[in-house]
Amino acid sequence: MKSLLYSKPALHWTEALPLGNGRIGAMHFGGVGEERFQLNEDTLWSGPPSRYKPHDDRESLQKVRQLLREHKYGEADEETKNMFGPYAQVYMPLGNLGIRFMHGEEGQRYKRSLDLERALSSVTYTIGPVEYTREAFISSPHQVLAIRLTSSIPMQLNFEVTLDSLHKSYALQDDHALCLQGICPEYCAPGYYEEDLQPIVYGDFGNTKSIHFEGRLGASIEDGQVVYRNGKLCVQDATKVVLYFAAATSFNGYDQLPGTDFGLLARHNESILSKAMEISYDQLKEEHIRDYRELFDRVDFTLEDGALEDEMLDTDKRMQKYGANDPAMVALLFHFGRYLLIASSREGTQPTNLQGIWNDMVRPPWGCNYTLNINTEMNYWPAEVTNLSECHRPLLKAIQELSVNGRKMVKERYGLNGWAAHHNSDLWRHAQPVGAERHGDPAWAFWPMSGVWLCRHLWEHYEYTQDKQFLAEEAYQIMKGAAEFCLDWLVEDESGYLITSPSTSPEHHFYSNDGQLGAVSQGATMDLQLIGDLFENCLNMVDILGVEDEWVKHMAAAKARLHPMQIGKYGQLQEWLIDYEDEYQDHRHVSHLYGAYPGNQLTEDVMLDAVRLTLIRRGDAGSGWSLGWKVCLWARLKDGERAFLLLRRIFNVVTAYGGKGSGISPNLLGSHPPFQIDGNFGYTAGIAEMIVQSHRGYVELLPAIPSAWQSGALSGVRVRGGFEISLTWERMQVSQLDFACRVDNTFRMKSDKSAIVREEGKEDRTLEPTEGYLSLKVCKDQKVTLQF
Repeated sequence: MKSLLYSKPALHWTEALPLGNGRIGAMHFGGVGEERFQLNEDTLWSGPPSRYKPHDDRESLQKVRQLLREHKYGEADEETKNMFGPYAQVYMPLGNLGIRFMHGEEGQRYKRSLDLERALSSVTYTIGPVEYTREAFISSPHQVLAIRLTSSIPMQLNFEVTLDSLHKSYALQDDHALCLQGICPEYCAPGYYEEDLQPIVYGDFGNTKSIHFEGRLGASIEDGQVVYRNGKLCVQDATKVVLYFAAATSFNGYDQLPGTDFGLLARHNESILSKAMEISYDQLKEEHIRDYRELFDRVDFTLEDGALEDEMLDTDKRMQKYGANDPAMVALLFHFGRYLLIASSREGTQPTNLQGIWNDMVRPPWGCNYTLNINTEMNYWPAEVTNLSECHRPLLKAIQELSVNGRKMVKERYGLNGWAAHHNSDLWRHAQPVGAERHGDPAWAFWPMSGVWLCRHLWEHYEYTQDKQFLAEEAYQIMKGAAEFCLDWLVEDESGYLITSPSTSPEHHFYSNDGQLGAVSQGATMDLQLIGDLFENCLNMVDILGVEDEWVKHMAAAKARLHPMQIGKYGQLQEWLIDYEDEYQDHRHVSHLYGAYPGNQLTEDVMLDAVRLTLIRRGDAGSGWSLGWKVCLWARLKDGERAFLLLRRIFNVVTAYGGKGSGISPNLLGSHPPFQIDGNFGYTAGIAEMIVQSHRGYVELLPAIPSAWQSGALSGVRVRGGFEISLTWERMQVSQLDFACRVDNTFRMKSDKSAIVREEGKEDRTLEPTEGYLSLKVCKDQKVTLQF
């Protein structure tokens, strides 16, 4: 089962069903009397790109460092506020496509669904003897939202369609289309910032530098009549109608002012609609499904399905009743994560933001931007392992763009080399610190490690794809630039180790030994893990590429001098350089466990024990994304039962928008609360991590399988080294493994069991383990089966 099923329309946004093609997003409500598609476009942001005045922070930087040497943490926090910068801009909703039907609001035998295998949403119901159906999808090949409406008895469709927006906008029509044209705000304060007299500032039509947008709606009809009048599309006495919606914005690039020509947007949308409407709806749908399934069908996941008495329950009710004890729902939520990544991140689009591409507010939570101290990165944790490498590309492209602004920022603010970024970014690749005029808290507003973390995505893309051209032509300069910043940012402590100063552990505070509450310190563990990870990956990169350069020697020397990680008085991994007390022992962030996951520095038993004790002290509570991270961490610790316990918490259904508790909403979107999509992606990555791991240079199967998953299958996933693998297991033991590689390589797997090797054109043979591992050299695209 790979469908979300419901027996009533959506009343709240968190009950509507998400559609997307990476660029255009829609939330489908499925009402009877009134239908609504809430619309988004991934380049619709407040702005224009800011032209920041040069800001020299070198004096403040030295003051903060001196205050930290003197352990004056409160004063250091206050001085750090002098290095704050403007907030990032905000992701905007486009508008609404509304359909008002003339048949009343009382329907019978109502069904609403989202088919994950075909990326189609549908609605059916009856009124009297007539069955009404609605089907919708957003095509990537043709860049339109298509909605087909039918009645089982001819000429029973009578409805009006409107387009509206929360922005400065107006609707107009001609003989062939209904149009919505508008402008975004020039400035929008994030939802948590309450000090602005004018939190939203619009320019005027014809005199604004903000992004302009147009949505255009056309219709095809077999019978009946279509009329465009009074800003509406009116349909009378029809049997089948297809609506086509196209959207365009004047975004010209992260470093350019947006265009101002509505005529250009109109001509673009006219062309898009014309091409989509030249072919039949069935062909449009077929091409959409073929394009989508080329990605989605690469991976499958099933668990032995126990019989349920009421399998036809609504999806949210079923999840609420059975939770993670329902194997079909465990698999469904895994597939839903991959569906969301395909729907919100395709080559050539923007990366997924805090809500993917789905947002209905002008001031959404946390600006619906790119939060770079965990959330944006988590969005892409499942990309490579679940065989959606192409969907990773928008983030990799954005990192390159961010590095351009980050290099300028680092030179102006700190007088240093290389590039960096801070806590938040946006469409314009904001790299500055945030916090406004001393408004924010340094615990989140000042954190120049984002670029370092983002570089792990470049390296992992190479590890999974083995694409040396990407490594040389795209990743090399970006990773080198981040390493150059770290080399300049590091300072020597009194023991001769290299540390960061100032340093924060994202969004957490500490109590010093003399009772000071602080955010800014020296050498936070996460900083040192991130930098050590980057240096290690850079050393591997230059070895692969055969680079010998002076910066590499400096980096290798600096890596050897990084302050080692420490175990604190409770047996926990220390979060700060000094073993200070947590402000909140159960804080949702576990930043200093980066080295366990997604990093791979913490592999020794003593350190893994410290990670385990840290997680126990933190507890199992947490927001949606925090639960996802903890699942991944417990999987790395090979504790499947504890990971499964966290999955149970994720299956908490938050039934009302803004309601208490974390988990998932009725439409399965992650609830922080409110909605954040990173929880969905963290869940999917966590499931993969429980079943297959490859971060130690070898493949490990079922490293964290819980006893509830006695039998199952996972096919088409990728592991480091360029391999694609499929496995089945019975009674918690692998019975068969199939794999192939995109390059010549050696497959190495942890196992103490012999296996029967089957290769096309060769006789079966037995492969015996050597020192606990099975190893087999394979050629590019060679398919191999191991039976146990």
